[in-house]
Order: sequence, then C-alpha cells, then structure tokens
Amino acid sequence: MKLLLVGGTVFLGRVVVEQALARGHEVTLFNRGQSNPDLFSGVEQIHGNRDGGLEALAGRTFDACIDTCGYFPRIVKASAQFLKDAVQWYAFVSSVSVYGKPSFEGVDEDGVLATIDDPTIEEITGESYGPLKALCEAEITAAFGDRALLIRPGLIVGPYDVSDRFTYWPWRAAQGGQILAPGRPDRPIQFIDVRDLAAWILRMLESGEAGAYNATSSPGTWTMEELLQTCCDASEKRCELVWTDDSFLNAHEVGAWMELPLWIPEDTDMAVGFFDFLADRAIAKGLTFRPLEETVQATMDWSLSRPNDHAWRGGLRPDREATLLAEWLRRS
Repeated sequence: MKLLLVGGTVFLGRVVVEQALARGHEVTLFNRGQSNPDLFSGVEQIHGNRDGGLEALAGRTFDACIDTCGYFPRIVKASAQFLKDAVQWYAFVSSVSVYGKPSFEGVDEDGVLATIDDPTIEEITGESYGPLKALCEAEITAAFGDRALLIRPGLIVGPYDVSDRFTYWPWRAAQGGQILAPGRPDRPIQFIDVRDLAAWILRMLESGEAGAYNATSSPGTWTMEELLQTCCDASEKRCELVWTDDSFLNAHEVGAWMELPLWIPEDTDMAVGFFDFLADRAIAKGLTFRPLEETVQATMDWSLSRPNDHAWRGGLRPDREATLLAEWLRRS
C-alpha cells in the first residue's frame, strides 16, 4: 500500500512507520520536520504545516492516510477535505476520551460522545481534549463516510513514550528500593502497547476495514499490583512495593494520573468507568495484546537509554516520594 502518515516521527507514528516499512508498504511522511527529522532517512518526507500548508500534497494520491496528530476540528476538517479524493482510506487516531467522563462502566463504541460549549476553542485541557477529538471524528466521517477508520485507544504505552504516564513505573522499578505504590492493589487498569496498536491499524487498513473501534485491553486484563510486580521482577535491583491508600495520597495532595501515573482516586467521578472501556469490536477484528512482561521490559530498556537530565513529564520526584514513604511508614 501507498501510505501517507500525518506526523510519523513521534511515539505511535514512529512505530507505525517502522512496522509499515517492515510489512513492505511505501510510506510518505507529512509533517513540519521539527521532531526527529533524521529518523527515517530513506523515507520520503514532505514538510509542511497542516494548518494552511496542505498544498505541498497537491497532486499526490495514496491508498490510505494515517493521522496520528489531529486535535482541533478546524484543522482536521481541512486535512480531510483536502485529501478525500486523493486517499482511499483515512485512519484517524482518536481516544476513548471522546466519551468524556462516563457515568457507568462497560462503555462500548455506541456510548454517548462528549460535547463542548465552544467547538471553536483550540486549547487542549482535561475538559476540552475528549470533546475536540469527538468533533475531529465527525469531520473525518463527513469527508470519508464509510471509508473512515476511527481508532479510540486507551492509554498507549511502550518504548518512545515521553509522556511518562506508564514509563515512570518500569524506570522506577529499575532504580530499586522501596517504591510508593498507590491505592488498591487489585484495582484493574487498562492500556495498550504501542506496537500492538500500530500492527492492528495496519492490518485494518490492509483489509479495508472502517468504523469506530475502542482499542485497549479488555477490562480486568491487568491489575495495578500485576503491573508493579512485573516491573519489579524485570528490575536488576531489589524492589519493595509499599502500598498506600487513596485517603493518604489525597491528604498529601498527590496529583492523580500524572504525578502518580495510572492512579485515580476511586471516590471521584473521574474514576467511574475510567478503566472499563470495552474493546470487543476491535478484538473481533484481530486486535491482540502481547504479554505484560514484554511491554514492561521494552519500556524499561528504553527508559534507561534516555539522557539522565531529560525532563520528566510525569511521576513522583525522588525527594517527594521519599517524604511520602517516610510519613506513611511512620503512621503505619
């Protein structure tokens, strides 16, 4: 297939390109040339800004476009309308956040999508991200109809993930010692390895599939304890998990999700349905998941290859964790 990647050099896009090339596809990248510009030296790259710079793609045709970096409906609409006669299939990477804050568990693709008062806003916040993704989906569907593949991943994890929303845990286990573990050990969590997601997207396009799909692990596949223990098992240093409860973390104003990745206090509205999205439709179309050990080991190896002075976007600072652990153990 002749594939056009909008983006293609960061995290998911990067892995999609790697796998597409390995599967023998012809790949063209369209991006601004600012992130990892030398990553794929043998791949055609067209530099331009999708916000007003799409003319660089004029006259080109492709079997499929994979859009990994669309966030604002105005800009996504421009891309979709420009490419609707030049591309057979359009795969748009959306998010389970399109469902907003579910008020029930077990949300499938027919769940009610989030809305926003001002659809023209172009600022990503916790409140705007999901509704804007939903509006982007609508623009893709308006342009491509039954040629649109709408992919709604949960948390995407694995090598090259600089968000640190998962990376923190394998890296932290690699440091050894006592590790502050949050909340209820048997609480279910959901995510998908970036390599599994990339492979499935390509298979879907190769088969000419369309429609909307939640793309994440089935509810209850893993628990927080299974994840953290797997991280410790992969570490070359001795680890000890110290489990702390929600009330303690709340009392010490620990930030959910980013300061302490994968942790959401269970007594909040946000926790309802947060790790309970149904992916049966995608699984029926061949979505598979590698063993947790493989995801942890690959993420750990990559995390240890990063420069020591890189800026962490998520996770507890060592001094903050030490203070919290000392207080918890003193009280216990």
